[in-house]
Amino acid sequence: MLCHEVDYKIIGNDIQVVEIELDPGETVVAEAGAMNYMDDGITFEAKMGDGSKPSTGLFGKLMGAGKRMLTGESIFMTHFTNEGSGKRCVAFAAPYPGKIIPIDMTKVGGELFCQKDAFLCAAYGTEVSIAFTKRLGTGFFGGEGFILQRLRGDGMAFIHAGGTVIEKKLNNQNIRVDTGCIAAFTSGLDYDIQRAGSLKSMFFGGEGFFLATLNGTGTVLLQSLPFSRMADRILQNAPSGGGNRKGEGSVLGGLGGFFNGDNN
Repeated sequence: MLCHEVDYKIIGNDIQVVEIELDPGETVVAEAGAMNYMDDGITFEAKMGDGSKPSTGLFGKLMGAGKRMLTGESIFMTHFTNEGSGKRCVAFAAPYPGKIIPIDMTKVGGELFCQKDAFLCAAYGTEVSIAFTKRLGTGFFGGEGFILQRLRGDGMAFIHAGGTVIEKKLNNQNIRVDTGCIAAFTSGLDYDIQRAGSLKSMFFGGEGFFLATLNGTGTVLLQSLPFSRMADRILQNAPSGGGNRKGEGSVLGGLGGFFNGDNN
């Protein structure tokens, strides 16, 4: 199935929005809850599946929904269609600080693998499915887990990565990466994990027990700030529910507690 041709522009720097322009009858599919705003004349509908295989019956849709549950995503995807007579826009927002990356699927061989929560939206006709990594060890210890998202098609797709995005092109080469820092890679690359040096380095180096290894010919997109790393830092510095309050806001926190009646 040929994908719809959509125009787009990316707005902002750190917490970006992608605004997609739809001609009459064109559709874009997105993760549930990703929409930021849309013009009058655009309708939306939650559906099981991405619509890339219209002939798929109920069983096929249920299988696809079950696979999406394995990635932690909603079993539904939202389809936004321009039902008006002229061009209309719909926009989708990044879920946390980082970059929205536009991917022309024809330039990556029609297939892209990405971390399970990277997909944001894509032109109608793009297949959004899951792929199992080849080795059990990768699944148990890799930061991307045993399951990756797989995008297939010939249109535009948009993924999101945390922090700054670095593009590396490999020509029969290999690169070792922190397991959480891989945002996406093309199908020409083999993904595996290796032990991070000696036992001393594994326990005291601070880089984790394993590193991801990508080798072959293709392109890999790296992210400087995985969401899991950012969440860990927030939790480490969050004030506890009771007792002492620590951190940069401790003075104001104490005053706030005083005025709220916490200090008797």
